[in-house]
Amino acid sequence: MTLSDAAAFQALTGATDDQIADLERFIVRLTEANAVMNLIGPDTLPDVWNRHIWDSAQLLGLAPDARTWADLGAGAGFPGVVLAILLKGRAGAHVWLIDSLGKRCRFLQEAVDALALPAMVINGRAEAQSLNVDIVTARAVAPMEKLLGYAQPYLQGGAQGLFLKGEKAEVELIEARKVWHFESSLSVSRSDPRGRIVSVRSLRRVQSR
Repeated sequence: MTLSDAAAFQALTGATDDQIADLERFIVRLTEANAVMNLIGPDTLPDVWNRHIWDSAQLLGLAPDARTWADLGAGAGFPGVVLAILLKGRAGAHVWLIDSLGKRCRFLQEAVDALALPAMVINGRAEAQSLNVDIVTARAVAPMEKLLGYAQPYLQGGAQGLFLKGEKAEVELIEARKVWHFESSLSVSRSDPRGRIVSVRSLRRVQSR
């Protein structure tokens, strides 16, 4: 379902007025920052509620009981900041926003501080972190073969992977299976029927002969 604005998002998700206010404040910060650094494509801003906010928020419906999340390559804050806004106030909720680029981390930290989010920003490589979380996620970071390498420590620690991918997800999974053994399933994105959400568990590397 395509969403056009905050009212449509609230009607569909049941987001509270406070959550909508936080999301709107985040969009303002993102728009201002995007004018001086490339966080998202400028042409996607008019469709921000569907393309970015709803695209991120739909993950909560796939893991409603999850409280701890790691967003790899958190960049512009999708899905991590959106998830943190919607999880704010829930007991035990926490989102780790991990990115290797300092200027993106500064943007994320400013958003976390301004909105008092249950989140921590980590400036570093995703695969170098040691975090036990319920869900590891990423959006527009790398093809599945490489992304699974970044997510390996989290998946092997018991996390479920929920990765937002495009229409080439099936092809990426075929390539990834040349390097990795894993259990996976695909669901159609609710924000764009061309998109896919890849669920992954039980990752281990294929042994070379």
